[in-house]
Amino acid sequence: MQMFIFLLAGGLWLGLSSPAAADGQTRSVVFGGGCFWCMESPFEALDGVVEVTAGYSGGSAETARYDLVSQGRTDHYEAVRVVYDPSRVDLEQLLAVFWRQIDPTDGGGQFADRGRHYRTAIFYQNEQEKARAQVSKEELAASGRFDAPIVTDILPAQPFYPAEEYHQDYYRKNVAHYTAYKAGSGRKGFIERMWQDVAVEEEVAVVRPSDAELRQRLTPLQYEVIVKEGTEQPFRNEYWDLKDEGIYVDRVSGRPLFSSRDKYDSGTGWPSFVRPLVAQNIVERRDRRLFTVRTEVRGLHGDSHLGHVFADGPEPTGLRYCLNSAALRFVPRERLVAEGYGQFLQSFE
Repeated sequence: MQMFIFLLAGGLWLGLSSPAAADGQTRSVVFGGGCFWCMESPFEALDGVVEVTAGYSGGSAETARYDLVSQGRTDHYEAVRVVYDPSRVDLEQLLAVFWRQIDPTDGGGQFADRGRHYRTAIFYQNEQEKARAQVSKEELAASGRFDAPIVTDILPAQPFYPAEEYHQDYYRKNVAHYTAYKAGSGRKGFIERMWQDVAVEEEVAVVRPSDAELRQRLTPLQYEVIVKEGTEQPFRNEYWDLKDEGIYVDRVSGRPLFSSRDKYDSGTGWPSFVRPLVAQNIVERRDRRLFTVRTEVRGLHGDSHLGHVFADGPEPTGLRYCLNSAALRFVPRERLVAEGYGQFLQSFE
């Protein structure tokens, strides 16, 4: 039986199960990894992660705000809640990513950030998750990678309070400050030094130009859709009924997103696809703006609003990626090589 409570007024999330995913059930796990600014990007880069939210958990107080937590006036941890699709990514993979973002031997904070709210922890929702987290911790300790004991807490799940909006996706909104902070705090150098033999998850390379440049490059409609997260009119947009062979790329970053081979007529008046061409180039997030929960689709590298994905599509995926033409640029098959997308040409042969 599903049961979850979300109180908008207090921002409390107490999840006994996660919201339903397009192809089944999602699950969630909460990690305390020190400053939550540094914990979103590595998880968002994983295929199968639906949403990452910065927030506070593990405290006894019935509310949590940044001013209270940062001043030590509550016993909460800074944390991130990771909602994921277990059919695409499992808890062990998430735990591996978690360990590679922190110093698990530091019980007094993380790097330059000191205080109990910067401690590290894994919050489990059932005994099976507890056991899996404990095994992961023991394996890390036995690996000999760290000389000191692993002191990361493994704790039962507590209410999770989403952080203030300005903290969400801070690494995207404040690229320069975030980059300087992560390096200056010592976290970046520590990760590179301790995990140099492992392919550590790279920071998502956000390449969105300045607002002034976007206004110059984009039409008013494109700017409204991509930056302001608007929606263009159905049946009156560039690609809704285009049947030519080729690929659709992010209008901001140029990253390949979708293929005409996966495009179909959904009857909605917007270009629709059953799957992405390169799943790593998009990110999916919960969107609660219209008094309902939808899944927004964004271009990962340009931070472009693309549209939404729904669980009412045809086989083989059952998904409908419903997108705005204004956020896309079509590259026809005969132009793929000339424009640097030659690796996709064979898919049309």
